[in-house]
Amino acid sequence: MINQGKFQAITGLVLLLCMVLMTANSWGVQGPLRFLKPTYQDKPPAIVMVAFGTSTKAQITFDHIDAEIKKAFPDHEVRWAFTSKIIRDKMNKIYAKKKISKRLRSLQEVLAGLEAEGYRKAVVQSLHIFPGGEYVHMQHLAQIPGINVSIGEPLLATWEDVLKLLEDVAHHFPKESEGCAILAGHGTPNTYYAPSTAVYLALDRLLRAHHRNVFLGSVEGVPDRKDALDRAKNYPGKKVVIIPFMLVAGDHIMNDIMGEEADEDGLPSWAMELEAAGKNVECPSIMLNGKKYLKGLGFYPAANKIIIEHIRQALKDLK
Repeated sequence: MINQGKFQAITGLVLLLCMVLMTANSWGVQGPLRFLKPTYQDKPPAIVMVAFGTSTKAQITFDHIDAEIKKAFPDHEVRWAFTSKIIRDKMNKIYAKKKISKRLRSLQEVLAGLEAEGYRKAVVQSLHIFPGGEYVHMQHLAQIPGINVSIGEPLLATWEDVLKLLEDVAHHFPKESEGCAILAGHGTPNTYYAPSTAVYLALDRLLRAHHRNVFLGSVEGVPDRKDALDRAKNYPGKKVVIIPFMLVAGDHIMNDIMGEEADEDGLPSWAMELEAAGKNVECPSIMLNGKKYLKGLGFYPAANKIIIEHIRQALKDLK
């Protein structure tokens, strides 16, 4: 049973709270629970770049793309998200051990952070090459309450995009009399869920129609390693230029494709197998800050222009 003193104290607190709420309403404050809601501001939509990620030195490709995006959209906040939990965990442990104030975040973390900062709109820009399983999964992850999201198309969303990029990449194709080139893609092991396998086969058909000495191969899909290497071995001419057809020339390119040692199962890299067949193998590279990096698609001007165009379209879709 509440005694009279406690009752009077509780009554006084209730009256005081009512006075505070009445005063707040008279000042035009939007409700007593406003402090539980994010404070939204009239900010330009944020841009979230989404990539699988890499733990290799090819991370510098992301730095190059980041600079291009910020130059094209100076009024927009640009953030990065990485879909691979394995990559995020590995790199975050390295950053923590070296006491580097950097952290790789998932797409959900980045979007939740933006919403908490008062952003109401964001472009989620895919850095996937084709609309494969990773892209479809990203689309599902991009939907969170409180923020309106527009998704930018993957790099090669249209055949117009494909032709623009191939025109840039073609500078590395050798003359037919010298040898051949292999476009080394990632591929997908699935025959369902996403259209990327069909796109790879259509791209292979396109290359055959326009370039007699350019072949397509992939690490995890079709056309596969054997398709590409057999055609390269049988092509006259000693030179074989292996061109990374991935955004970054990371682990797959550095080890599975251009590695100098066989893997743990004894399988030689693509380059090793071709060299054993008497071919001279090379891979396009780029020099940055005095260091040499294998050239992923993220370093090609055409690729960055396509990405920027896709962001512009996604921004229009938000309006």
